[in-house]
Amino acid sequence: MDVTELTERIRANDPDLGLRAVGALHRLAEQVEAVSVALAREQGWTWEQIGDALGMSRQSVHAKYGK
Repeated sequence: MDVTELTERIRANDPDLGLRAVGALHRLAEQVEAVSVALAREQGWTWEQIGDALGMSRQSVHAKYGK
């Protein structure tokens, strides 16, 4: 689904479509975040640097991805 189609679905006044789009965006954002955190760690970033970039505490980021 491209951005235009997503925008049209959101504007369709159908809460089912809008909520499904939100769910899909959340899942995509989680995937991008996980890949980016892993890449940052591979490149030597600290948990504090990653937390700052995400607007989270280093403890929260480490708890989520430190395993």
